[in-house]
Amino acid sequence: MSLPELKVERQRPKRLRDRLYQYYLLVRLHRPIGIFLLLWPALWALWLAGAGEPPWTVVSIFVLGVVLMRSAGCAINDYADRYFDGHVARTRERPLATGQVSPTEAIGVFLVLSLVAFGLVLQLNWQTIALSVVALALTVVYPFMKRFTHLPQLFLGAAFGWAIPMAFTAITGHIPGYAWVLFAATLIWALIYDTQYAMVDREDDLKIGIKSTAILFGRYDRLAIAFLQLLMLGLLFWLGQMTGRGLLYQLGLVAAAGLAVYQHNLIRQREPGRCFQAFLNNNYFGMAIFIGLVLDYALGGS
Repeated sequence: MSLPELKVERQRPKRLRDRLYQYYLLVRLHRPIGIFLLLWPALWALWLAGAGEPPWTVVSIFVLGVVLMRSAGCAINDYADRYFDGHVARTRERPLATGQVSPTEAIGVFLVLSLVAFGLVLQLNWQTIALSVVALALTVVYPFMKRFTHLPQLFLGAAFGWAIPMAFTAITGHIPGYAWVLFAATLIWALIYDTQYAMVDREDDLKIGIKSTAILFGRYDRLAIAFLQLLMLGLLFWLGQMTGRGLLYQLGLVAAAGLAVYQHNLIRQREPGRCFQAFLNNNYFGMAIFIGLVLDYALGGS
């Protein structure tokens, strides 16, 4: 379903400082939740691949790469949604929707950020460079999937989780089997938090023909989220058994489970504002797992 582009009256800013500010809003650096949701799985993988002591040079490259690629992803996402965002209450003030940034500019921002990120990856081994091409493809494809499938979150999860095999190849040169267990858990996590996110826009999305898991699950959305959270935590517990993690790692999972229960309390009435709070709370969910992992390596032994 295609929608006409909304007519806007705002004039594009001419001063460089003002234009850079619009680019800042375009890539949503003022809303860093997406950076954190992409960063935590990368850090989980780096600590596992490095047995608790990943090279700080590699960690720095991945952290910078996460910021750059999440920003690039926002630019290409808004380009893909340029005919839709103006019709959704939560997104109608985005720079492309208001005409403050042109579609050509958005593509330019995406290309520049992607090239800088690729420059960082060139400092790593050839396996990681090869995997980065897949990461870029997933970043480009994901924003368009909501037109064709009710499961665009699977593509988001793959894009956000692809840092996991890249982290292992960057440090060890290969991808062990348990890395794919972590990748699967990250894929499921994206289904969880992006369903909560999509619950915010469900009514608008139904009107304009956008597809999402929130629409697919319907009145079973909370049950589906609960099942996926249990599945994710089960996979992470299994991962701990496979990698010899101990009590402190398990306590991190317990803390994450407590946050999952809190998220269910937030989405109980399906109020958009509280569903958005549940989505944001996933930052602490990912942090709890990471803290448990770090402490387990540092204090619990290898």
